[in-house]
Amino acid sequence: MKTIIGIIPARGGSKGIPRKNIKKIGGRPLIDWTIDAALSSQSLDRVIVSTDDEEIARISEDCGADVPFIRPKKLASDTATSFSVVNHAVKWLDINEKVSVDCIMLLQPTSPLRTAEDIRNAIRLMRKTDAPAVVSVCETENHPCLMKRIDRQGRIKPYLNDCDTTSRRQDLPKVFELNGALYLNSWPILKREKLFVPDGARAYIMPPERSIDIDTPLQFMLAEILLKKRITKK
Repeated sequence: MKTIIGIIPARGGSKGIPRKNIKKIGGRPLIDWTIDAALSSQSLDRVIVSTDDEEIARISEDCGADVPFIRPKKLASDTATSFSVVNHAVKWLDINEKVSVDCIMLLQPTSPLRTAEDIRNAIRLMRKTDAPAVVSVCETENHPCLMKRIDRQGRIKPYLNDCDTTSRRQDLPKVFELNGALYLNSWPILKREKLFVPDGARAYIMPPERSIDIDTPLQFMLAEILLKKRITKK
C-alpha cells in the first residue's frame, strides 16, 4: 500500500441528535475522538474531514484534521451514500492536488470508542493478507437464531426456520455484525465495485465496548459513560 487516506464524513444535519458530530462527549466534540485516533495511529498519510458544514469544518481543523473542501449540499442529504462521499473526496484530491490514492479508510465520527491501535491493526491485517478490504465487526448481541417475528395474526414465529431454537446462546455458532467503526478499502476495487465489503474482505474483530455506533440519545449516553471510564483510567 502506498497512500492511505483517512476520510471522516461529518454532515451538519443530524435528526436523531441535533448537531451530533460536534456535540460534547467526554468533554470534547464527538468528532474529535475519531480525529485524535486517526492522527495518533500515525498510520494514515492524511486525515480529511468531509463536511458540508462550516462550523464542523472549523472545529475539525482545530482538532488537527485537514478540511481541504466543503462538501456539496447534494452529498449531505439523507439519501447520499458513503461511496458518493468518498468518491467526491478522492476525485477532489486528484483534480485539485494531483494526489493519487491507493487505499481509503472510512472512519465514522459516530464511533468514538475506536482506538488508534484499532486503526493500526486493521492496516496490518490488510498488509498481511493482501485483502481488498478490512472491515470492523463485533459479535452480535442478539443471535438471529433466537430472534422472533410476529405474523399478521399477532402470533410469534421463528425469525429463521432452520435454527435449533432449543440451544443455549453460548452453544450457537458465533455471529458477527458490522460495527461501523472502520472500513479500509483498496481504492481501485472500491471504485469499481462500489462495495465497502467486497468478496474477500477480512474481518477486524472489535469488542462490544469499543463498537458503539451512536445513532440515538441512549447510545450517546452509553458512549459517554465508557469514554469517561477511559479518561479516568488514563
